[in-house]
Amino acid sequence: MTEARKVAMVTGAGSGIGRAVAIGMLQEGYVVVLAGRRPEPLAETIREAGLSGRHALAVPADVTDASSVRALFEQTEARFGRLDVLFNNAGIVAPGVPIEELSVEAWRAVVDVNLTGPFLCTQQAFRLMKRQQPRGGRIINNGSISAMAPRPNSAPYTAAKHAITGLTKSTSLDGRKYDIACGQIDIGNAATEMTAKMATGIIQANGSIAAEPVMDLAHVVRAVLYMAALPLEANVQFMTVMATKMPLVGRG
Repeated sequence: MTEARKVAMVTGAGSGIGRAVAIGMLQEGYVVVLAGRRPEPLAETIREAGLSGRHALAVPADVTDASSVRALFEQTEARFGRLDVLFNNAGIVAPGVPIEELSVEAWRAVVDVNLTGPFLCTQQAFRLMKRQQPRGGRIINNGSISAMAPRPNSAPYTAAKHAITGLTKSTSLDGRKYDIACGQIDIGNAATEMTAKMATGIIQANGSIAAEPVMDLAHVVRAVLYMAALPLEANVQFMTVMATKMPLVGRG
């Protein structure tokens, strides 16, 4: 590792947006800590990046568990000495059922991963970024356009992502005095495993089923890299990147 390399952490780095962003950061010259529940997908992400393992650290971690998150950050500090960028990306969805049929367990699972997870990671990032030298760093939260315009039967996901906006604003405010910047990227219809069904049809606000366009995941990667690369004196507070023709504007 050279002195010029910045250290980034990506949660949910074993698939989808997290994998793509982790690979993009490695290829851009970052040292990357890859976090996820299972070690095999994390190792596959590193292999796909095609770079030396000394620039990447795979840490199996559960973002909903405070002790697991604490261990994740302890390993990061022990290996690299600091953290410059945290991408709070890990997320799940609940079964798309009417709210009156949704189980409490399904609700809690989504809130735990999508909201409590980013909180726990942000908390540990603050502790590290405050004491490291040079002080400070950047946190990027993966929000969702669903927080602004929900899909049918998406109450847990929409509520958690709406709350992420509040977490982003509070983190941005509370981090100022420590040179910690925080922004949020809201993504619409990026081509991942989670959006594969959109090609065949997905429920719309009026109850109909319609196919929706998606965009290449590379556009999301470039957007996150832009946000991450800014000097700490500048910040993208909120950015929306979406498939141009998806039914968001005018949805409903």
